[in-house]
Amino acid sequence: MSDQTEQLTNIIKNIGEAIIATTNTVEELAKKINDVSKKIERQKNQIQQQRYQIFILTESIQTLIDKQSESNEQLTQLTNILRTLVNSTTSSN
Repeated sequence: MSDQTEQLTNIIKNIGEAIIATTNTVEELAKKINDVSKKIERQKNQIQQQRYQIFILTESIQTLIDKQSESNEQLTQLTNILRTLVNSTTSSN
């Protein structure tokens, strides 16, 4: 084999090795990107679930506030009725 042929063979061999190394690197990067994408998708789902939970919690708190307000109104009415009864009985005596 001539020196020129041997040099060309070495160059082609080096190019082939570089291509294989580059392909391996690209495959590893693709795998890492895929893993990151899956993690992001899981986090996105968790965030959506948390948003839904916050919405439900907010609705529950609003319902509780409304019920508390109704209870306060009923207590006020009951207190007024009791005052009227007490005043009636003390006036009668």
